[in-house]
Amino acid sequence: MPARRGSAGSALHGIALSFPVALFSLGLACDIAYLRTAEIQWTNFASWAIAGALVFGGIVLAVALLACLVRMRRPGGARRLAYLVVVAAMFALGLVNAFHHARDAWSSVGTAGLALSIVTTLLALGAAWMTYSRPASWEIVR
Repeated sequence: MPARRGSAGSALHGIALSFPVALFSLGLACDIAYLRTAEIQWTNFASWAIAGALVFGGIVLAVALLACLVRMRRPGGARRLAYLVVVAAMFALGLVNAFHHARDAWSSVGTAGLALSIVTTLLALGAAWMTYSRPASWEIVR
């Protein structure tokens, strides 16, 4: 039976990571809807989704930074560092995306806003892939 070693902290980290994945994806969907319909409310919805993703993304970034610093000398340090870089890039570009979406309504999305939303969504998905693609350890449960 597959079993993973983990703790409540890693479970909470996984839950916190699910919010940026969902909310950055929602922001991207709202940007696409805005570009198709020109209904201004989609930009407001995208801005709130991006802001929510950044709140939880900040928590994920703090946990990733702490894990990288505390477990620096243990095996898997390169993987933790790569994960930290992906999460930091997700947060930084998400912040730039939030600032871009805070502009005047008609210029808030456009090509640059859509591109930033695509990149932040891909980085969030990449971070989730790195977190959940760890090989399971096999144990015999009696």
